[in-house]
Amino acid sequence: MAALRFRPAGDADLVSLVRLRDDAARWMLARGVTGQWQPGELGVDHFRRIMESGEVWLAEAAGRVVGAWELWWEDEEAWGPQPSAAGYVHRLMVDHGTVPPGTGRELLRAAERRVAEAGRPLVRLDCLAGNASLNAYYLDAGYRVVGRKEGKPQPGGTPKSFTLLEKSVPSRTE
Repeated sequence: MAALRFRPAGDADLVSLVRLRDDAARWMLARGVTGQWQPGELGVDHFRRIMESGEVWLAEAAGRVVGAWELWWEDEEAWGPQPSAAGYVHRLMVDHGTVPPGTGRELLRAAERRVAEAGRPLVRLDCLAGNASLNAYYLDAGYRVVGRKEGKPQPGGTPKSFTLLEKSVPSRTE
C-alpha cells in the first residue's frame, strides 16, 4: 500500500466520511461487535458540525480516503469541564478492505502528533466499556484507564457506558 498522507477534511469529503463510517460499522457488525456503531447513524451533518467546532482528519493512500478520525478540543459530555490540556480523539476508523494491519495505530499516532503540535500534553478518548478488544487495543497503544462514564448520550441512539482513557504526549520541543 502507498504511504499514508494526512490532511484536514473539507466539505468535499463529507460523503467519503459517511461511507467510511458506515463501512466500519458494517465491519464491526460482521465480527459480532453489536453495541458500538450502526450503519446510517451519522450523516454529513454530523461531520460538518465537527469540522466547525473541532477537526476531522483524513488518511489517504494513492489518492483514496482509507481512514479518518475526529479531534475535539473539549468533550464535556464524557469528561466534564476540563482545563485546556487535552485533545479528544473520536471515531478513529479505517477502510478494513484496503489497508494493512497497523494502519489504525498509524492514524492514532498522527492524532497524537496533532495534539502535541497544539501544545496539549494529553490525548484522551473514550471507548465502549463492553468492547474488550477495543479497550485492549488502546491499552496496547499506551493509553491508561482513568475513569468510566455511565450513560453518555449517543448520536441517534441510547446512552452507553464508556471507559475513559488518556495518554501523555511529548511536546514538540522534547
